[in-house]
Amino acid sequence: MATNLVHTPEECTERPPAGDPCIMVIFGAAGDLTKRLLMPAIYNLKCDGLLPEKFAVIGMARKDLTTDSFREKMSTDIREFSTRSTFDEGAWNDFVEHLHYTQGSFDDEGSYSQLADLIGKLDGEYKTGGNILFYMATPPSVFGIISDNLERMGLRSEENGWKRIIVEKPFGTNLSSAIDLNKEILQYWQEHQVFRIDHYMGKETVQNILAFRFANGIFEPLWNRNYVDHIQFCVAETVTVEGRGNYYDKSGVMRDMMQNHMFQMLAYICMEPPSSFASEAIRNEKAKLMEAVRIMTPEDVRNHTVRGQYGPGKKSDGTDNVGYREEPGVNPESSTETFAAAKLHIDNWRWDGVPIYLRSGKALGKKDTEILVEFKKAPEVLFRNTPVTSLPPNQLVFHIQPDQGIQLKFQTKVPGPTMKMQPVNMHFSYGEAFEAARGTGYEIMIYDCMLGDATLFSRTDLVEQAWQIAQPILDVWESEPAQGFPNYPVGSWGPKEAFDLIEKDGRSWLGMSNIAT
Repeated sequence: MATNLVHTPEECTERPPAGDPCIMVIFGAAGDLTKRLLMPAIYNLKCDGLLPEKFAVIGMARKDLTTDSFREKMSTDIREFSTRSTFDEGAWNDFVEHLHYTQGSFDDEGSYSQLADLIGKLDGEYKTGGNILFYMATPPSVFGIISDNLERMGLRSEENGWKRIIVEKPFGTNLSSAIDLNKEILQYWQEHQVFRIDHYMGKETVQNILAFRFANGIFEPLWNRNYVDHIQFCVAETVTVEGRGNYYDKSGVMRDMMQNHMFQMLAYICMEPPSSFASEAIRNEKAKLMEAVRIMTPEDVRNHTVRGQYGPGKKSDGTDNVGYREEPGVNPESSTETFAAAKLHIDNWRWDGVPIYLRSGKALGKKDTEILVEFKKAPEVLFRNTPVTSLPPNQLVFHIQPDQGIQLKFQTKVPGPTMKMQPVNMHFSYGEAFEAARGTGYEIMIYDCMLGDATLFSRTDLVEQAWQIAQPILDVWESEPAQGFPNYPVGSWGPKEAFDLIEKDGRSWLGMSNIAT
């Protein structure tokens, strides 16, 4: 007898099980990442019943704090950065008793001795079975130092409970540094212990891409070169570098956004169906897809990529803003790109001949992250000798942020005696369909780490293959200094060349057909 897999509303509201009992150690716990994102995410897990009762957090940093002062600081910060519409005092007061702190330097062996003692004490108190989740909220330059000291203290061994490490991007600054960083991490940890986190993968709409593709029989048969005209990925930000000039001037949008976030989304949209939803089955297909992305030649880079840098202008809120080169910490002659657009090709049977367009930039006119799948136009021959002069293509749009949802655009006849067509939208909104608190993007990632589910995390080969794609672009950009920077004002939609890139193919960017600087 077939099993009914359609869930009732009551079944859909059932909570999944809580994560495995564990101690979470946050290195760099006094920094912005902890107070702005990690602590609100863990608090959300607590409120949603997904945090195990047998759970403790240990913060470690150089800052002169005690457990009491750390709890006091987090209690103040959570009220500023919580993403929930109402603050649950009871849940926080219960959770804050599970927070602990040890002051220490990452290169001081004595600090790890104190950490080991505290872990042993809390493991006995909370009965966590030796399970430890180490979160590196630190620069990659100290991953090896921390790992080496953990090994010296015997804190890396899985003889008693699992041990996992979460590392934040950037996973290198180029191909060679990524390879070196992976070698350093894997010198101490096995692949199944390493969770490379990208908070974009924690967004519901990104996670829903696979479910949407493989649970709906009307779309997957069309998901190929026979029916899809092209695909677009857009990550538009209204913010400027916001005081992060020192960091951003060594990065740029290719390293900061495209090489990781956007290539990850590309893999989910374009990968082949996995054999199951097991994490390795999905990651294997992602790896195959990334290997099929055509590596650009220098001539390809010149013809199929565009870079830009913002100049003075008005932000989306109407306030004036200086150009990128006038931002604090930025080289006055900087050639770092704050905008990039690229046309990629995937050399496999499914996507042969289907162009993939990517664009991302700072200081643009609207904050928006979306993916467009545009289908090939229907034949217009039937509408000859009617008022219909053209048929716009059907479009499927995944809205990732700020408003998460899915939109289908199709044609319908206008009521009346003549044949007139009008495009209409069928729109699904997560905010309207589900009652869920707004998250940070880290909740599902931390929860999956507790369960050992690596589906949403990058494997070593995935990281290095993404750099294989990005490196030739960066090499050409660095060897051929940008001309004409700045080439778009704050609050615009980027440089004119980005519109030329897609319009010369007879296509246009989603929502920006007639907008250019």
